[in-house]
Amino acid sequence: MERPNFRGYMKILILDLLKEPKHGYGIMTELEERYGIKLSAGTVYPILASLRKDGLIEVAETGDREKKNYVVTEKGLRYLEEHEEELEEVKKRMHAYRTFLELGGDELKEAFRELFRSIEDLTDEQREELRGTFREFARRIRRILLEGE
Repeated sequence: MERPNFRGYMKILILDLLKEPKHGYGIMTELEERYGIKLSAGTVYPILASLRKDGLIEVAETGDREKKNYVVTEKGLRYLEEHEEELEEVKKRMHAYRTFLELGGDELKEAFRELFRSIEDLTDEQREELRGTFREFARRIRRILLEGE
């Protein structure tokens, strides 16, 4: 299976959000509310610059405190039309990601971060216990999925 192109996903999602004018912070907020995706300004603004350079969005107006509001252009709308199936697939994946987070995925992700930070310091006993835990966890997930079919 191909590794998802995160930047490509975000570009098309942001383009879709900009059917209504929004500033960068509004985009970040909406992505988090809809899909559970927490993006930094350092991720969003380069994507906005790229979309703008490609002529897919433009600055609509300057809002409160001189925040730039961005909006999709006619070229951007055509792009969304031409890539409608891709957009729907991305939305489907992002909704699945949000559900994963709601099921405790955030806690799982944090546990893996902690594991990766300390992986080199694990004892042989800890490694063996983790190996067994992972195998059991994988079996339990598969069993739950099979029972639902």
